Amino acid sequence: MRLAITCNGPGEFAGWVRPLAYALYARDPELDLSLIFTPDDYASGREADLARTLFPQAHVVNPSAYVRFALGGDRAGLPDRVDAVLLLGGDLMHAARVHARLGGRLYSYKFASHRFAKRLVRVFAVDEKNVEAVKRCGVTAEKIEWIGNLAIDGALGEAEGRFVSCASSPAIPEGGLLIMPGVRRAEIANLVSFFLQTAVRLRTILPDLPIAFGIAPFTTREQLERALEGGGDWRMWGARGRVVSSSGGEAIESLTHEGMRFPIVRDAMRVARAAACVLTIPGTKCIELAALGVPAVVCIPTNAPELVAINGPLTYLDRIPKIGPVLKRAIVLRYAAHFEARFRYFAQPNIDAGAMLMPELRGTLTPGYVAARVAEYLADDVARTLAAHRLRALYADHVGASERLARSLMESLS
Repeated sequence: MRLAITCNGPGEFAGWVRPLAYALYARDPELDLSLIFTPDDYASGREADLARTLFPQAHVVNPSAYVRFALGGDRAGLPDRVDAVLLLGGDLMHAARVHARLGGRLYSYKFASHRFAKRLVRVFAVDEKNVEAVKRCGVTAEKIEWIGNLAIDGALGEAEGRFVSCASSPAIPEGGLLIMPGVRRAEIANLVSFFLQTAVRLRTILPDLPIAFGIAPFTTREQLERALEGGGDWRMWGARGRVVSSSGGEAIESLTHEGMRFPIVRDAMRVARAAACVLTIPGTKCIELAALGVPAVVCIPTNAPELVAINGPLTYLDRIPKIGPVLKRAIVLRYAAHFEARFRYFAQPNIDAGAMLMPELRGTLTPGYVAARVAEYLADDVARTLAAHRLRALYADHVGASERLARSLMESLS
Protein backbone atom coordinates (compact mmCIF):
# COMPACT_ATOMS: atom_id res chain seq x y z
CA MET A 1 0.00 0.00 0.00
CA ARG A 2 1.19 3.49 -0.84
CA LEU A 3 0.17 6.15 1.65
CA ALA A 4 1.01 9.85 1.85
CA ILE A 5 0.50 11.68 5.15
CA THR A 6 0.57 15.46 5.40
CA CYS A 7 1.59 16.98 8.71
CA ASN A 8 2.82 20.32 10.05
CA GLY A 9 4.00 21.13 13.59
CA PRO A 10 5.78 19.31 16.43
CA GLY A 11 2.62 18.51 18.41
CA GLU A 12 0.91 16.90 15.42
CA PHE A 13 3.99 14.89 14.50
CA ALA A 14 4.72 13.69 18.03
CA GLY A 15 1.11 13.14 19.07
CA TRP A 16 -0.48 11.89 15.85
CA VAL A 17 2.05 10.79 13.22
CA ARG A 18 4.37 8.81 15.49
CA PRO A 19 1.78 6.42 16.96
CA LEU A 20 -0.08 5.97 13.67
CA ALA A 21 3.08 5.31 11.64
CA TYR A 22 4.13 2.76 14.26
CA ALA A 23 0.74 1.03 14.06
CA LEU A 24 0.76 1.06 10.26
CA TYR A 25 4.23 -0.48 10.02
CA ALA A 26 3.26 -3.10 12.61
CA ARG A 27 0.42 -4.14 10.30
CA ASP A 28 2.37 -3.82 7.04
CA PRO A 29 6.19 -3.70 7.31
CA GLU A 30 6.34 -3.21 3.52
CA LEU A 31 4.16 -0.10 3.63
CA ASP A 32 5.31 2.59 1.18
CA LEU A 33 4.86 5.64 3.42
CA SER A 34 5.53 9.26 2.49
CA LEU A 35 5.54 11.86 5.29
CA ILE A 36 5.02 15.32 3.84
CA PHE A 37 5.60 18.32 6.12
CA THR A 38 3.70 21.45 5.10
CA PRO A 39 4.54 25.08 6.05
CA ASP A 40 3.48 26.07 9.56
CA ASP A 41 4.13 29.12 11.74
CA TYR A 42 4.38 26.91 14.83
CA ALA A 43 6.85 24.40 13.39
CA SER A 44 10.28 24.01 14.94
CA GLY A 45 11.96 23.29 11.61
CA ARG A 46 13.25 19.91 12.80
CA GLU A 47 10.12 17.80 12.34
CA ALA A 48 11.36 16.26 9.08
CA ASP A 49 14.78 15.43 10.56
CA LEU A 50 13.21 13.67 13.53
CA ALA A 51 10.84 11.76 11.22
CA ARG A 52 13.84 10.43 9.30
CA THR A 53 15.44 9.31 12.56
CA LEU A 54 12.35 7.50 13.86
CA PHE A 55 11.09 6.10 10.55
CA PRO A 56 14.12 5.63 8.23
CA GLN A 57 12.07 3.42 5.90
CA ALA A 58 9.67 6.30 5.10
CA HIS A 59 10.17 8.94 2.45
CA VAL A 60 10.20 12.32 4.21
CA VAL A 61 9.55 15.63 2.44
CA ASN A 62 10.39 18.88 4.22
CA PRO A 63 8.22 22.04 3.85
CA SER A 64 10.38 23.76 1.22
CA ALA A 65 10.42 20.66 -1.01
CA TYR A 66 6.66 20.33 -0.54
CA VAL A 67 6.08 23.93 -1.65
CA ARG A 68 7.99 23.30 -4.88
CA PHE A 69 5.97 20.12 -5.41
CA ALA A 70 2.65 21.88 -4.66
CA LEU A 71 3.47 24.61 -7.20
CA GLY A 72 3.96 22.02 -9.93
CA GLY A 73 7.69 21.42 -9.53
CA ASP A 74 9.57 18.16 -9.11
CA ARG A 75 8.05 15.33 -7.12
CA ALA A 76 10.73 15.46 -4.39
CA GLY A 77 11.10 11.70 -4.71
CA LEU A 78 7.40 11.04 -4.15
CA PRO A 79 5.80 8.16 -6.08
CA ASP A 80 3.78 8.77 -9.25
CA ARG A 81 0.62 7.70 -7.47
CA VAL A 82 -0.56 6.71 -4.00
CA ASP A 83 -3.53 4.75 -2.76
CA ALA A 84 -4.46 7.32 -0.14
CA VAL A 85 -3.63 10.76 1.23
CA LEU A 86 -4.27 11.35 4.93
CA LEU A 87 -4.26 14.74 6.67
CA LEU A 88 -2.66 14.53 10.13
CA GLY A 89 -2.26 18.23 10.86
CA GLY A 90 -2.13 21.49 8.94
CA ASP A 91 -4.48 23.00 6.40
CA LEU A 92 -6.67 20.60 4.47
CA MET A 93 -5.81 22.43 1.25
CA HIS A 94 -2.30 20.93 1.42
CA ALA A 95 -3.62 17.37 1.65
CA ALA A 96 -6.03 18.18 -1.18
CA ARG A 97 -3.13 19.46 -3.30
CA VAL A 98 -1.14 16.27 -2.70
CA HIS A 99 -4.26 14.29 -3.56
CA ALA A 100 -4.69 16.25 -6.80
CA ARG A 101 -1.15 15.40 -7.89
CA LEU A 102 -0.81 11.83 -6.57
CA GLY A 103 -4.40 10.58 -6.76
CA GLY A 104 -5.80 7.92 -4.45
CA ARG A 105 -8.46 8.52 -1.81
CA LEU A 106 -8.51 11.56 0.46
CA TYR A 107 -8.84 11.04 4.23
CA SER A 108 -8.59 13.42 7.16
CA TYR A 109 -8.10 13.17 10.88
CA LYS A 110 -10.13 15.70 12.89
CA PHE A 111 -10.40 18.42 10.21
CA ALA A 112 -12.87 19.07 7.40
CA SER A 113 -14.19 22.00 5.36
CA HIS A 114 -17.13 22.72 3.06
CA ARG A 115 -14.68 23.21 0.21
CA PHE A 116 -13.38 19.64 0.34
CA ALA A 117 -16.32 17.82 1.96
CA LYS A 118 -17.29 15.91 -1.20
CA ARG A 119 -13.72 14.85 -1.94
CA LEU A 120 -13.18 13.35 1.50
CA VAL A 121 -13.75 9.60 1.61
CA ARG A 122 -13.67 9.52 5.41
CA VAL A 123 -12.94 11.77 8.38
CA PHE A 124 -11.59 10.12 11.51
CA ALA A 125 -12.94 11.99 14.52
CA VAL A 126 -11.34 12.65 17.90
CA ASP A 127 -14.54 12.77 19.98
CA GLU A 128 -18.27 13.46 19.75
CA LYS A 129 -17.78 17.23 19.64
CA ASN A 130 -15.45 16.72 16.71
CA VAL A 131 -18.05 14.52 14.99
CA GLU A 132 -20.61 17.33 15.19
CA ALA A 133 -18.07 19.91 14.00
CA VAL A 134 -17.23 17.78 10.96
CA LYS A 135 -20.92 17.41 10.14
CA ARG A 136 -21.29 21.20 10.16
CA CYS A 137 -18.58 21.29 7.50
CA GLY A 138 -20.83 19.36 5.14
CA VAL A 139 -19.44 15.85 5.68
CA THR A 140 -22.22 13.27 5.84
CA ALA A 141 -22.54 11.01 8.89
CA GLU A 142 -21.62 7.82 7.02
CA LYS A 143 -18.22 9.34 6.16
CA ILE A 144 -17.33 10.06 9.80
CA GLU A 145 -15.72 7.49 12.07
CA TRP A 146 -14.82 8.00 15.72
CA ILE A 147 -11.43 6.56 16.54
CA GLY A 148 -10.25 8.71 19.48
CA ASN A 149 -7.30 10.96 20.26
CA LEU A 150 -4.07 9.66 18.73
CA ALA A 151 -2.03 11.72 21.20
CA ILE A 152 -2.91 9.26 23.95
CA ASP A 153 -1.11 6.45 22.13
CA GLY A 154 1.69 8.90 21.36
CA ALA A 155 2.22 9.56 25.07
CA LEU A 156 1.96 5.91 26.08
CA GLY A 157 4.33 4.88 23.30
CA GLU A 158 6.94 7.44 24.30
CA ALA A 159 6.60 6.48 27.96
CA GLU A 160 7.30 2.87 26.98
CA GLY A 161 10.42 3.92 25.05
CA ARG A 162 8.90 3.27 21.64
CA PHE A 163 10.01 6.56 20.04
CA VAL A 164 13.60 7.05 21.15
CA SER A 165 15.26 10.12 19.62
CA CYS A 166 18.16 10.33 22.08
CA ALA A 167 20.41 7.43 23.00
CA SER A 168 20.75 8.46 26.63
CA SER A 169 18.73 10.66 28.91
CA PRO A 170 19.02 11.10 32.69
CA ALA A 171 16.26 9.78 34.89
CA ILE A 172 14.28 11.85 37.37
CA PRO A 173 14.35 10.60 40.96
CA GLU A 174 10.93 9.66 42.25
CA GLY A 175 9.03 12.73 43.43
CA GLY A 176 10.88 15.33 41.36
CA LEU A 177 9.71 18.20 39.19
CA LEU A 178 9.88 18.09 35.39
CA ILE A 179 9.76 21.44 33.58
CA MET A 180 8.53 21.39 29.97
CA PRO A 181 8.86 24.92 28.51
CA GLY A 182 7.51 24.25 25.02
CA VAL A 183 9.03 23.77 21.58
CA ARG A 184 7.99 26.74 19.43
CA ARG A 185 10.72 29.26 18.64
CA ALA A 186 9.24 32.04 20.80
CA GLU A 187 8.74 29.60 23.67
CA ILE A 188 12.35 28.44 23.59
CA ALA A 189 13.62 32.01 23.22
CA ASN A 190 11.75 33.32 26.25
CA LEU A 191 10.31 30.59 28.45
CA VAL A 192 13.44 28.49 28.99
CA SER A 193 15.07 31.43 30.81
CA PHE A 194 11.82 32.18 32.65
CA PHE A 195 11.58 28.62 33.90
CA LEU A 196 15.30 28.54 34.72
CA GLN A 197 14.75 31.44 37.11
CA THR A 198 11.68 29.62 38.45
CA ALA A 199 13.81 26.52 39.08
CA VAL A 200 16.40 28.63 40.91
CA ARG A 201 13.67 30.12 43.12
CA LEU A 202 12.27 26.64 43.81
CA ARG A 203 15.70 25.47 44.94
CA THR A 204 15.67 28.17 47.62
CA ILE A 205 12.26 26.97 48.81
CA LEU A 206 12.82 23.21 48.42
CA PRO A 207 16.60 22.61 48.38
CA ASP A 208 16.28 18.82 48.03
CA LEU A 209 13.72 18.83 45.22
CA PRO A 210 15.04 17.07 42.09
CA ILE A 211 14.34 19.34 39.08
CA ALA A 212 14.91 18.53 35.42
CA PHE A 213 14.07 20.23 32.11
CA GLY A 214 12.18 18.25 29.51
CA ILE A 215 13.46 19.69 26.23
CA ALA A 216 11.83 18.28 23.11
CA PRO A 217 14.07 16.59 20.52
CA PHE A 218 12.86 19.25 18.05
CA THR A 219 15.00 21.80 19.92
CA THR A 220 18.72 21.74 19.16
CA ARG A 221 21.45 22.42 21.69
CA GLU A 222 22.42 25.50 19.68
CA GLN A 223 18.88 26.94 19.94
CA LEU A 224 18.88 26.27 23.66
CA GLU A 225 22.28 27.90 24.14
CA ARG A 226 21.23 31.04 22.26
CA ALA A 227 18.06 31.34 24.32
CA LEU A 228 19.88 30.94 27.63
CA GLU A 229 22.65 33.32 26.64
CA GLY A 230 20.13 36.05 25.81
CA GLY A 231 18.00 35.50 28.90
CA GLY A 232 14.73 36.03 27.01
CA ASP A 233 12.60 39.15 26.82
CA TRP A 234 13.21 41.41 29.82
CA ARG A 235 9.51 41.34 30.70
CA MET A 236 9.77 37.62 31.47
CA TRP A 237 12.30 38.19 34.28
CA GLY A 238 14.25 35.16 33.18
CA ALA A 239 17.75 34.05 34.15
CA ARG A 240 20.75 33.74 31.87
CA GLY A 241 22.36 30.35 31.68
CA ARG A 242 24.30 27.89 29.58
CA VAL A 243 24.22 24.27 28.50
CA VAL A 244 26.91 22.06 30.06
CA SER A 245 27.85 18.45 29.42
CA SER A 246 28.95 15.75 31.83
CA SER A 247 29.06 11.98 32.05
CA GLY A 248 25.39 12.09 33.06
CA GLY A 249 24.33 14.01 29.94
CA GLU A 250 23.46 17.64 29.26
CA ALA A 251 22.25 20.11 31.87
CA ILE A 252 21.18 23.74 32.13
CA GLU A 253 23.33 25.79 34.48
CA SER A 254 22.48 29.19 35.93
CA LEU A 255 25.13 31.84 35.32
CA THR A 256 24.15 33.78 38.42
CA HIS A 257 24.05 30.82 40.82
CA GLU A 258 27.31 28.93 40.54
CA GLY A 259 26.94 25.17 40.50
CA MET A 260 23.15 25.21 40.22
CA ARG A 261 22.43 22.76 37.41
CA PHE A 262 19.31 21.06 36.14
CA PRO A 263 19.58 17.95 33.93
CA ILE A 264 18.03 17.94 30.45
CA VAL A 265 15.86 15.01 29.39
CA ARG A 266 14.70 14.34 25.85
CA ASP A 267 11.59 12.25 25.06
CA ALA A 268 10.24 13.58 28.35
CA MET A 269 7.30 11.18 28.62
CA ARG A 270 9.82 8.40 29.26
CA VAL A 271 10.58 9.94 32.65
CA ALA A 272 7.42 11.96 33.36
CA ARG A 273 5.73 9.14 35.26
CA ALA A 274 8.41 9.34 37.96
CA ALA A 275 7.79 13.04 38.54
CA ALA A 276 5.59 14.29 41.35
CA CYS A 277 4.54 17.17 39.13
CA VAL A 278 5.23 18.80 35.76
CA LEU A 279 5.44 22.54 35.18
CA THR A 280 4.48 23.43 31.62
CA ILE A 281 2.36 25.54 29.25
CA PRO A 282 -0.81 24.70 27.25
CA GLY A 283 -0.41 22.32 24.33
CA THR A 284 -0.49 18.67 23.29
CA LYS A 285 1.86 17.89 26.17
CA CYS A 286 -1.00 18.51 28.64
CA ILE A 287 -3.10 15.79 27.01
CA GLU A 288 -0.09 13.45 26.98
CA LEU A 289 0.58 14.06 30.67
CA ALA A 290 -3.09 13.49 31.46
CA ALA A 291 -2.97 10.12 29.67
CA LEU A 292 -0.09 9.11 31.95
CA GLY A 293 -1.86 10.41 35.03
CA VAL A 294 0.87 12.96 35.80
CA PRO A 295 -0.25 16.07 37.74
CA ALA A 296 0.80 19.36 36.16
CA VAL A 297 0.77 23.10 36.76
CA VAL A 298 0.09 25.04 33.56
CA CYS A 299 1.39 28.57 33.01
CA ILE A 300 -0.28 31.05 30.66
CA PRO A 301 1.96 34.14 30.88
CA THR A 302 0.81 37.35 29.20
CA ASN A 303 3.93 39.33 30.11
CA ALA A 304 4.74 40.01 26.45
CA PRO A 305 1.68 39.07 24.33
CA GLU A 306 3.16 40.36 21.08
CA LEU A 307 5.76 37.57 21.18
CA VAL A 308 3.10 34.85 21.02
CA ALA A 309 2.61 32.95 17.75
CA ILE A 310 -0.98 33.11 16.51
CA ASN A 311 -2.74 31.56 13.54
CA GLY A 312 -2.42 33.25 10.17
CA PRO A 313 -0.52 36.31 8.93
CA LEU A 314 -1.30 38.29 12.10
CA THR A 315 1.51 36.38 13.79
CA TYR A 316 3.94 38.67 11.90
CA LEU A 317 2.18 41.88 12.93
CA ASP A 318 4.79 42.71 15.57
CA ARG A 319 7.42 43.11 12.81
CA ILE A 320 5.80 46.35 11.67
CA PRO A 321 7.82 49.19 13.27
CA LYS A 322 6.27 50.99 16.26
CA ILE A 323 2.56 50.29 15.75
CA GLY A 324 2.87 46.55 14.98
CA PRO A 325 3.73 45.28 18.48
CA VAL A 326 1.01 47.46 20.02
CA LEU A 327 -1.63 46.11 17.65
CA LYS A 328 -0.57 42.49 18.11
CA ARG A 329 -0.55 42.88 21.90
CA ALA A 330 -4.13 44.19 21.81
CA ILE A 331 -5.26 41.36 19.52
CA VAL A 332 -3.65 38.62 21.61
CA LEU A 333 -5.06 39.98 24.89
CA ARG A 334 -8.51 40.33 23.36
CA TYR A 335 -8.37 36.78 22.02
CA ALA A 336 -7.21 35.44 25.40
CA ALA A 337 -10.12 37.19 27.15
CA HIS A 338 -12.58 35.82 24.57
CA PHE A 339 -11.12 32.31 24.91
CA GLU A 340 -11.30 32.38 28.69
CA ALA A 341 -14.88 33.67 28.63
CA ARG A 342 -15.91 30.89 26.27
CA PHE A 343 -13.98 27.94 27.70
CA ARG A 344 -12.99 29.09 31.23
CA TYR A 345 -9.81 27.02 30.95
CA PHE A 346 -6.74 26.96 28.67
CA ALA A 347 -5.30 23.47 29.24
CA GLN A 348 -7.15 20.94 27.08
CA PRO A 349 -7.67 18.36 29.86
CA ASN A 350 -9.37 21.07 31.94
CA ILE A 351 -11.56 22.03 28.98
CA ASP A 352 -12.50 18.39 28.35
CA ALA A 353 -13.20 17.68 32.02
CA GLY A 354 -14.95 20.99 32.68
CA ALA A 355 -12.87 21.26 35.85
CA MET A 356 -9.46 22.55 36.94
CA LEU A 357 -7.65 19.20 37.02
CA MET A 358 -4.40 20.95 36.13
CA PRO A 359 -3.94 24.20 38.11
CA GLU A 360 -3.58 27.16 35.73
CA LEU A 361 -1.50 30.26 36.47
CA ARG A 362 -2.53 33.14 34.20
CA GLY A 363 -1.60 36.75 33.55
CA THR A 364 1.66 38.61 34.15
CA LEU A 365 3.69 35.92 35.89
CA THR A 366 6.98 36.18 37.77
CA PRO A 367 9.33 33.25 38.42
CA GLY A 368 9.00 33.77 42.16
CA TYR A 369 5.21 33.61 42.05
CA VAL A 370 5.21 30.46 39.92
CA ALA A 371 7.81 28.83 42.19
CA ALA A 372 5.69 29.52 45.28
CA ARG A 373 2.54 28.08 43.68
CA VAL A 374 4.37 24.96 42.50
CA ALA A 375 5.84 24.44 45.98
CA GLU A 376 2.34 24.64 47.45
CA TYR A 377 1.03 22.09 44.95
CA LEU A 378 3.93 19.74 45.63
CA ALA A 379 3.07 19.88 49.33
CA ASP A 380 -0.55 18.88 48.65
CA ASP A 381 -0.28 15.12 48.15
CA VAL A 382 -4.05 14.64 48.33
CA ALA A 383 -4.77 17.12 45.52
CA ARG A 384 -2.11 15.66 43.25
CA THR A 385 -3.20 12.07 43.87
CA LEU A 386 -6.83 12.91 43.12
CA ALA A 387 -5.81 14.83 40.00
CA ALA A 388 -3.70 11.90 38.81
CA HIS A 389 -6.62 9.48 39.04
CA ARG A 390 -9.05 11.83 37.29
CA LEU A 391 -6.56 12.74 34.55
CA ARG A 392 -5.76 9.10 33.77
CA ALA A 393 -9.45 8.25 33.52
CA LEU A 394 -10.22 11.26 31.32
CA TYR A 395 -8.81 9.74 28.12
CA ALA A 396 -8.91 6.02 28.97
CA ASP A 397 -11.42 5.33 26.18
CA HIS A 398 -9.01 6.79 23.62
CA VAL A 399 -6.27 4.21 24.17
CA GLY A 400 -5.81 2.23 20.94
CA ALA A 401 -6.86 5.06 18.60
CA SER A 402 -3.79 4.56 16.38
CA GLU A 403 -4.56 0.86 15.93
CA ARG A 404 -8.23 1.61 15.18
CA LEU A 405 -7.28 4.18 12.55
CA ALA A 406 -4.64 1.94 10.98
CA ARG A 407 -7.08 -0.98 10.78
CA SER A 408 -9.90 1.13 9.33
CA LEU A 409 -7.63 2.77 6.77
CA MET A 410 -6.17 -0.48 5.52
CA GLU A 411 -9.52 -2.25 5.42
CA SER A 412 -11.07 0.56 3.38
CA LEU A 413 -8.23 0.34 0.87
CA SER A 414 -8.12 -3.45 0.60
